[in-house]
Order: sequence, then structure tokens, then C-alpha cells
Amino acid sequence: MARDPRLPIDPSTNLPSIHSFGELSNFLRGSVADEDSRHFSDSMSQLAVHIEAIIAGLRLNRARVTVAPMLVDLLTVVRGHRNLVVGLGLPWRGLYEYAAYLQALNNFRVLIGQWLLDGGPRSAQLLVSAEDFELVAWRTLGEGMLLIDMYEQWAGSDHPEQSSLASLSEPQVERALQWWKKLRL
Repeated sequence: MARDPRLPIDPSTNLPSIHSFGELSNFLRGSVADEDSRHFSDSMSQLAVHIEAIIAGLRLNRARVTVAPMLVDLLTVVRGHRNLVVGLGLPWRGLYEYAAYLQALNNFRVLIGQWLLDGGPRSAQLLVSAEDFELVAWRTLGEGMLLIDMYEQWAGSDHPEQSSLASLSEPQVERALQWWKKLRL
């Protein structure tokens, strides 16, 4: 297996690893196969920066007055990022990881909203812990990293093979995605 020079190698596993959201941002800046990849990576980097700030805030205290505005700002960034993801072309949509990432992003958005509502607006503390938030954030961003990796492998291959989903027209793609979402419920 070839080593990726952009990622540090963990000596205990001899595999590439990322241990912080800052390292993730650096990785994303270096993973650019084309213009769509650059926009996608830049948008994920923005997510990582916001997420890291929220985790730091939650570790200091979970005061609603401090952390809730940061979560609301993150919701805005997540919505913008999701719009970018939905607007990606058919080569991206043809990848299995596309639907998985879109689902993870939607789940993350819903959880952020739930964390903002938990305890009610009069509650002084948010009920989400830094550890719980970090776990969901890593899972979501991990799905995005996998999508980028798979897209770069597809784009870098001499004869990129598209799935049958990529050859469908827009209405057919939308129907297929709706069908897939129903299956995942």
C-alpha cells in the first residue's frame, strides 16, 4: 500500500492518521484533484474550523449563552456546505460515498438543531458534551474525507469507470437517491 505524503504516519500502526481538526484542514487544503475538489475541500475546512472552536468552547463550559451562537453559526456553514455537495456533478454523485456523506451531513445538521433545543431556551446549560459533539463531527467529516479520496481515485484513474447512476439523467438520479434514502431508513 502506498503511503500518502500529505498525512503523517502513525508509528504504532504504520498507517496515515489525522488526530486534530487542524490536521484535517491541512489535509483538505492539499487534496485537490480539480476545481470541484478545491471548493469541496475549502468548504470542509471551514466546517473543521467551526467544529474545533465549538469543541474548545464545550470543554470550557456548556453555557448556552456561549456555545449556542457558535452552534447556530455552524448550522449556517453546514447548510452552505450541503448546498455545495448537492450541486456537485454526476461524477461525484456516481460514487457510493456521495449518498453516505450526504446522509451523514443531514444527520449532523439535525443533531445540531436537537442539541440547541434540548433543555429548552431557558436552560442555562447545553446538554451535549464536547466528547459527544466531537464523535459526531469526526464521523461526519470522515465520510467527507472518504468521498474526496474516492473521487480523487476515480479522477486519477486512466479509465475512470462510472457507476450506472452517473449515466442517468437528473430526474432519474433524484428518483434513485430518494429510493436509496427510503432503504436506509
